[in-house]
Amino acid sequence: MPNREYVNAADAAARLGVSAKALRLYERRGLLTPVRTAAGWRTYGPDQLRRAAEIAVLRGMGFSLGQVARVIEGEPDGLEPALAAHQLVLDDRLRQLAGMIDRLRQLREGLAAGDVPTASQLAQLLAPAAMPAVPLALPWPWGGERFDLVIDRPLTHITGPLGSGKTRLAKLIAATLPGASFLGPDRRPDSDVDAADPAVRSRIDAAMGWLADEGAASSDALRDLISALEADTTGALVVDMVEDGLDQPTQVALMAFLRRRGPGARPLFLLTRSNAILDLASVGPGEAIIFCPANHSPPRYVAPHPGAPGYEALASCLASPAVRARTTGVIAWRPEVV
Repeated sequence: MPNREYVNAADAAARLGVSAKALRLYERRGLLTPVRTAAGWRTYGPDQLRRAAEIAVLRGMGFSLGQVARVIEGEPDGLEPALAAHQLVLDDRLRQLAGMIDRLRQLREGLAAGDVPTASQLAQLLAPAAMPAVPLALPWPWGGERFDLVIDRPLTHITGPLGSGKTRLAKLIAATLPGASFLGPDRRPDSDVDAADPAVRSRIDAAMGWLADEGAASSDALRDLISALEADTTGALVVDMVEDGLDQPTQVALMAFLRRRGPGARPLFLLTRSNAILDLASVGPGEAIIFCPANHSPPRYVAPHPGAPGYEALASCLASPAVRARTTGVIAWRPEVV
């Protein structure tokens, strides 16, 4: 009879609230060793599940894989900055909770005065106050159609097939949002980044160290991207084809880094066609996806769930990093209407 204490990867991932892909990543980095059946299948018993749960908690606190390994081994190196970063995230959540409590107090005071709250007002209790959408008049090839850009997410992906106009949309976003910067393929920002400033340089070095712990390969492309991200500005950063110059492990590490920044972080808009950058199974509540259709219908927000409107078209335009590297430089050209 099978040992009921041991479960397969899918069941282990479901119990832990992580993906099976995350369990394989822990295994590759030597943090977790599943038990193999006679047929070679991975199984996870009480000891493996306990270790995996510890890793998941540390990852949720923003620890890199390298930092997790050091914590497991009892080494204190790197603990202080990791704990400080997690405290910043918790502080931001406290501010959001304080806003929700204030709205709740106002509703209770109104109710005591005979003002019955609406269903919409009650629903807003569970959501942080959102910034209003910014209306954009879309350029060619859309011809002035309106698009409402929602800017209350720290991370927004922009994708679409070749020739769909996504770069034009990205440049319009950078030109419209106050203080925004556009980072093009040459990775030179359209606003100054003072990397010589000691505070900025310290943040860049810390970020590069965290990414190296995650398995990222150091490169000029990665450092230029991190330099632009860590600049002393709160304006949005719009990055054209973020995967250019980054191998697959680096793309995966970069997304882990960006997702640990917390809800109050500088807004990011990432153009991509890589399924390592835009892994639809990993998109969290602090992220949004703008899809530019091939037929030049207006861009739309698409939910990362099978069956959602536009999901299949969205998924079909994403490719693995190997395919993206092979097709780098391919362009779609269409003459403008005179």
